[in-house]
Amino acid sequence: MKDFDSLTIQPAILQNIRLLGFEEMTPIQGMALPPALEGKDIIGQAKTGTGKTLSFAIPLIEKIRLEDRFVQALVLTPTRELAVQVGLEFEKLAGSGVRVALTYGGASINSQIDLLRRGVHVVVGTPGRVIDHLKRGTLRIDRVETLVLDEADRMLDMGFIQDVEWIIEKTPRKRQTMLFSATIPDEIRRLAERYMRSPEFVSVNSDNDELTVDEVQQFYVEVDQKEKMDAFFKVAKEERPSKALVFCKTKKWVEVLYGILKRRGFSVDRIHGDLTQAARKKAIERLRQGKIKYLICTDVVARGIDISDISHVFNYDIPQEPLTYVHRIGRTARIGKKGTAITFISPSQIHDLWLIEHRARTKIHERKLSK
Repeated sequence: MKDFDSLTIQPAILQNIRLLGFEEMTPIQGMALPPALEGKDIIGQAKTGTGKTLSFAIPLIEKIRLEDRFVQALVLTPTRELAVQVGLEFEKLAGSGVRVALTYGGASINSQIDLLRRGVHVVVGTPGRVIDHLKRGTLRIDRVETLVLDEADRMLDMGFIQDVEWIIEKTPRKRQTMLFSATIPDEIRRLAERYMRSPEFVSVNSDNDELTVDEVQQFYVEVDQKEKMDAFFKVAKEERPSKALVFCKTKKWVEVLYGILKRRGFSVDRIHGDLTQAARKKAIERLRQGKIKYLICTDVVARGIDISDISHVFNYDIPQEPLTYVHRIGRTARIGKKGTAITFISPSQIHDLWLIEHRARTKIHERKLSK
């Protein structure tokens, strides 16, 4: 299936899909939407940026009964940034009728409680804050008909799986469950076996291809640690990115690099876990709107960033895990577009680079610094 017109969905939803500029379905949407609309449980394996949000948002919204002002659907996400992104997609797709509440840490719990008390149809949130509401009695999910676990592998990486299971136990057994994940490690498979009913598995990656990054031009720059900052400045000025993410391994280095770049006249902002949610949201919006060119960030908060036209990803610090590398550079080359990723390494880190190449089945080409 390629065209959204081929789906049996409400005309209003179809109209909103067109208004959002979507015409043909992406591969994951084409495979996931028909069985999901039939009410089947779904395990969807797809890379970030493949349009998976619509794969669960459309069938979820299709089922909502506006007259019933209780929580009919719950979407769990690993980060507050992803919760905000998913919530925005829902509001655009559903229009004004469907009431959506975002529940995540770092934001006022009282305003969330007020919204929940007024009655909502859909809750999108992070496991920690959802549990907080459940324990306070400000959220009830005993009538949930659709449960979505978005980026399940990331929730596993962040240690949330026990929290996720605790939440699932509070939902009715008779429900539709949709799980989406870039990779399907054994713990995610066991979770699916325990809580899903004969799920239909759909994937746009073969098992041997789940860590590929084909659309991204990848380079590395080998430089002594004490010369890395100057090397970064030189490469950034040569590349002239339209929008770029710069990954650092710690919050401290995010602040250091942000301060130096700002003093050198770069158009820059930063996000990390110590900043307020409002500050992080503002920084992401500034990049999305083109008000800045560089966003310095840590891995924890960057997974939820969904900006379609990021031209470059710079790994100022090489990640320890190959999967983290793939998630980072997956922020560029979104939905068929080209992108560039440049990783800075010291001579002692060449083995870390080789491990990434081997696990991701890719080739990262050396880039020599110009004289």
